[in-house]
Amino acid sequence: MWYDDRRMAGLIIFAGAFQFTIGLMQLAAVDPAYSIHDNYISDLGVRAGAPIFNASIMILGVLLAYAAYHVDRALKARWFTLLLFAPAIGAFGVGAFPETYPAPHALFSLVAFLGASLTAIATSKFTTPPLSYICIDVGILSLVALVLFVSGNYGAIGVGGMERLIVIPVLAWGLAFGGYLLAPAPPKTSAPAG
Repeated sequence: MWYDDRRMAGLIIFAGAFQFTIGLMQLAAVDPAYSIHDNYISDLGVRAGAPIFNASIMILGVLLAYAAYHVDRALKARWFTLLLFAPAIGAFGVGAFPETYPAPHALFSLVAFLGASLTAIATSKFTTPPLSYICIDVGILSLVALVLFVSGNYGAIGVGGMERLIVIPVLAWGLAFGGYLLAPAPPKTSAPAG
C-alpha cells in the first residue's frame, strides 16, 4: 500500500512523532529515580533505558529526514524541506551523541529544539485554519519555552518541565501535521471575480 507523496509525508511524520512520544513517556515511567521535574529529557539517554531512548530519537530523526523528501515532492517548497531537515538532524544527533558528549549533545539539542519550533510555525503556510493558527501558536510556545530554558528560568515546573514545554508542543504538532497530510488535500479555492 503506497500513498502519494503528501500522504507518505504525513504517515512518516506521524509515525516518527508517535513512536518517540510513547517511548519518552514509557521510559520516564519505568525509571523510579527519574524525575520529570528535575531531570532533563536527555537524561533518559544515559540511564538504564538509554539504548531505547537513543534509538527512538534517532529513528525520529531518520523519519523526519525521509519525510522531508516526500514533503519536497508534495509541497514543492524547497525552503520548507530544508527547514524540516533541521529537527531531523538535531534529533538524530541527540541520540548519536548523548549527554556523555556534552558539546555536540548541546548543539544538536539546540538544533532540534529551534528547528522544530520554526518548522511548526512555517507549517502554517501549508495548512488551513484552524490548524494553521495552532501551528503558529505551538511554535511560538515552544520558542518561548526555549528562551526560558536557555536562560535558566524554569519556574515551578523545573528544568524537566520546562524542557517538556519545548518538546511536547512540537511532538503534538508532528502528530497533527502528519494527520493533516494523511487526509485528502483540501480543494483549491480561487478568489471571486470582482
